[in-house]
Amino acid sequence: MKRPVVDQESCISCGLCMSISPGAFRFGGSGKSECYDPEGASEEDIQRSIDSCPVQCISWENN
Repeated sequence: MKRPVVDQESCISCGLCMSISPGAFRFGGSGKSECYDPEGASEEDIQRSIDSCPVQCISWENN
C-alpha cells in the first residue's frame, strides 16, 4: 500500500494540499502539512494535492 508523505523540511505551509484533500492533510504541531489520514481522500485527490504542491514536497511512499 502506498501512503502520501510530506517532506517537513521543504513544506512552506501554503495549505494547498488541505484545500484539495482536507480529509487527508492538515497542519501538524510544527505548522507544516502532514498526511494524517491517507484514506480520508481518494487517491486521485491526493495525487492532485501532490501535483499542485508549489514546492513538490509531497510524494508517495510504499509501505
